[in-house]
Amino acid sequence: MRERLIRRLQPLLRRLQPLLRRLEPLRLPALSVFTAMILGGVLIALAGGNPLDAYAGMAEGAFGSPRAVSETLVWATPYILAGLSVSLAFRGGLFNIGAEGQLALGALSAAWAGHSLPRLLGVGLPAALHLPATLLLGALAGALWGAAPGWIKARAGGHEVISTIMLNYVALNAVSFLLNGPMKDPAPGNVLSRSPLIDESARLPALVDGFRLHWGFPLALLAAALVGWGLRRTAFGFEIRTAGQNPDAARYAGVRVSRTVIVTMALSGALAGLAGALEVSALHHRHELGFSQGYGFDAIAIALLGKAHPGGTVLAALLFSAMRSGATRMQFLTQIPIDVISVIQALILLFVAADTLVRRIYRIRGERERLVLTRGWGG
Repeated sequence: MRERLIRRLQPLLRRLQPLLRRLEPLRLPALSVFTAMILGGVLIALAGGNPLDAYAGMAEGAFGSPRAVSETLVWATPYILAGLSVSLAFRGGLFNIGAEGQLALGALSAAWAGHSLPRLLGVGLPAALHLPATLLLGALAGALWGAAPGWIKARAGGHEVISTIMLNYVALNAVSFLLNGPMKDPAPGNVLSRSPLIDESARLPALVDGFRLHWGFPLALLAAALVGWGLRRTAFGFEIRTAGQNPDAARYAGVRVSRTVIVTMALSGALAGLAGALEVSALHHRHELGFSQGYGFDAIAIALLGKAHPGGTVLAALLFSAMRSGATRMQFLTQIPIDVISVIQALILLFVAADTLVRRIYRIRGERERLVLTRGWGG
């Protein structure tokens, strides 16, 4: 009986083998998330809550209604783009910790373009011109801020981890100065650090009437598809991957590694800048100090969880956005502090980074897939 059942299942298993091989890279991240959720449940229980009720509340808050799904996808939009920003740098052997500053400058540039560009030109701009210009200027600001540490790395050997961290402070403090000074909303009675509202012609419309979900979400998915296609199918994508894995071999093959480093960091910054521009154009319609919710720093965890793969980054961004979107409902139903979500995200990052530990826990054999995240000083 058993042998007959095995013989009947063998054709099905052979057909499933290609799919299983494709899903193989997802095994360790999925187990990392599972392990983090188990430990998070232990923490919830120690805090006096019911883990099952807490996670049920989180799922309800993230997917329990059309509005909940809309809010989850709204959160996912900047997460996808910022995660792609960090992932692209990873594929080039670079560690872009500056996505937070690049995103903030992208938002600031979009706010300026959305409000001041028509007045500077002295003519009204139709939406067909004003909206793309707003988004492009936001992406350009992020690109320039990303190219700077790339140039420092390529020309002077300065480590991009140090330069991107330092440039975050420069960017965030510059944004604070401008929103409290030259770019502050002059409306009577305004005491907040924020820019004026952008024009209607610079606003990205909602994707579904009555919900906050906007066209930035499909744009983020398109960006992920383009990044994946570019890395796999274009000559420059090959140069990025080769320079990331082995710069010496890339030079021997004729790749201009210095140029590749600068352009990779510029493209990485452009994705983060676009994330900030979409937040201004589609949601807030102005830049307000502290609006970004730490997207640029969460993006590092998202890129690591997604193994620096565009598809994996999208899935990781959806997971993080669901947790953020459902956290408020979880707290309302169970009275568990919302900060437990940050703890669970930190545990996910810990287990993704320490995948050897996950292999030992679940007795998984095989060589660990190595991804070159960054190189030494001057490397």
